[in-house]
Amino acid sequence: MSELNIHFSREEFAERQERVRNSMCEQELDGLLLFKIEDMYWLTGYDSDGFCIFGTMFIGTDGQLTQLVRPADLGNASYSSICEDVRTAPDSEHSNRAEQIKSLLQSLKMQGKRVGIQVDTMGLTPRLFLQIKDALSNWCELIVVGDFIRELRLVKSPQELAYIRKAGEILDTALNKTLEVVTSGTFEGDMYATFYDALFRLDGDLPAHIPPLGSGKSALNLRYTTKRKHILENDQVTLELGAGYRHYHAASMCVVLTGPEINERHLKMHAVSVAALDAVQSILRPGTTVGEIYDTYRQTLESNGEQDAVLTVCGYTMGAVWPPTWMEQPLIFEDNPVVLEENMSFFTHMILNDRETGLSMAVAEQAIITAGEPEIITHVPRTPIIKN
Repeated sequence: MSELNIHFSREEFAERQERVRNSMCEQELDGLLLFKIEDMYWLTGYDSDGFCIFGTMFIGTDGQLTQLVRPADLGNASYSSICEDVRTAPDSEHSNRAEQIKSLLQSLKMQGKRVGIQVDTMGLTPRLFLQIKDALSNWCELIVVGDFIRELRLVKSPQELAYIRKAGEILDTALNKTLEVVTSGTFEGDMYATFYDALFRLDGDLPAHIPPLGSGKSALNLRYTTKRKHILENDQVTLELGAGYRHYHAASMCVVLTGPEINERHLKMHAVSVAALDAVQSILRPGTTVGEIYDTYRQTLESNGEQDAVLTVCGYTMGAVWPPTWMEQPLIFEDNPVVLEENMSFFTHMILNDRETGLSMAVAEQAIITAGEPEIITHVPRTPIIKN
């Protein structure tokens, strides 16, 4: 076999597969159909965005590891996946994906066995799930499983942390270069061009989520919208940026005020955002629950008179992700019981949108959970960013 484009040792892949098989045994599963590309990448290095059309991987408790891909994805599989049993699922008006999967399972002697299936993923449409369920009815016992591999991925290995740190370094550089061009009169498209130019020159990956850059009214948009415009005087410019390195992501967020007139409300909102970020980062410790992080965020905003700006989420974990989003569970929301552990990574965003005045402010950084203080891997200014 030719040298593969993989980013972890075979020993690390083997250890991950063993952990998954052990969990499958605890659930009394004989095999598992994977449709989540993040899990396939974590287990084998398989690197493709073809999951959005079709692709699955089977892992069995007896050591089986088989991949079923469209012919268009064979190149990616042979380039990046350590899986040696790769089979094709041709595209045809007469092909039936569910029957192709059943044929795969039949060859692996899964008839009458307990086969798990992932459903919490962009890689499996409801239609295909229903077809698979129908095709396997009375043939094997199809079990909808929880998202347990994602949970295994929450605590990162040393190599994964190295990639997250590298993504943070790339993002910090790209953010600083982007901030240099932000001023009244700048075309928003030039902001994107500057950001992506820096990202690619530093060997970063396209972020899995399109970074929402906006000014004026669109500065309040927390998702990407089309049509670029020029930044004005006395404007607000939101930059929510993310970068990947070997698909491992880091993110940050800040707002630029162009001046020359600066609204005092903007400055107050910035001060509260910084206070909330500092408060949240102070409790990013092993043993803290994700719900407690949210409580700290909400209480800081409320104690500073910004109760109307409280969102239902103030961040989420970050790891190796694919489009359409860089967000992964657990999201930081009320009463989330997930307990922080060393070597997890979280992006925490303190966003204040005042829809009455149309003003926006935010600061956000990413951290790695350590035994002590969190390791901050993306950085935004703690003082207001004012141009002109």
